[in-house]
Amino acid sequence: MKRSIIFLALFTLITLTFTACEKRDYPGGLPEYENVYYAGFLPWNNTTTSSVPRTQTTLIKFPVEFHSVYVRDYDAVANYSLVSAGIAAPAIEGQDFVVTDKNGAALTSAAGKFSLVFPQAKAKVDTIYLKVLNSAIPGTRKIEIDIIPNNGDQYSVHNFSQAYKRFLEVK
Repeated sequence: MKRSIIFLALFTLITLTFTACEKRDYPGGLPEYENVYYAGFLPWNNTTTSSVPRTQTTLIKFPVEFHSVYVRDYDAVANYSLVSAGIAAPAIEGQDFVVTDKNGAALTSAAGKFSLVFPQAKAKVDTIYLKVLNSAIPGTRKIEIDIIPNNGDQYSVHNFSQAYKRFLEVK
């Protein structure tokens, strides 16, 4: 009997705690976040490594998902960079690989950043492409590709902490 009274009192306390919260209605989200977008690699993790032979002729693909619920009158841009810090034998852009578009044409970075453009800020999956250059330097080399925040005048594109980096390993 004493246990059921304690259980009932605990249940009532928990129920009151949840019903005492103020309910707010944000059908379209908070206005301050209407122009904030997120981009992340698919699948959703930071541990995926693409290992490829240095003689591979097909492009290596890294799909990126852009999250948006609105259609805008501007194009949103997600930036990504190549990171070699902390990698013992880093792959070198222009020697081991090159960043390309979907047709294999080399892209150049602006201040160390590459871009994926999402027209009208619509939700979409786009792809980062890399091409291996069949370097004669022996050994396995590795590079990290990171989606980095882009804060513009009209919008901000952030990354997901659980899906912002990928690795390319050239063997």
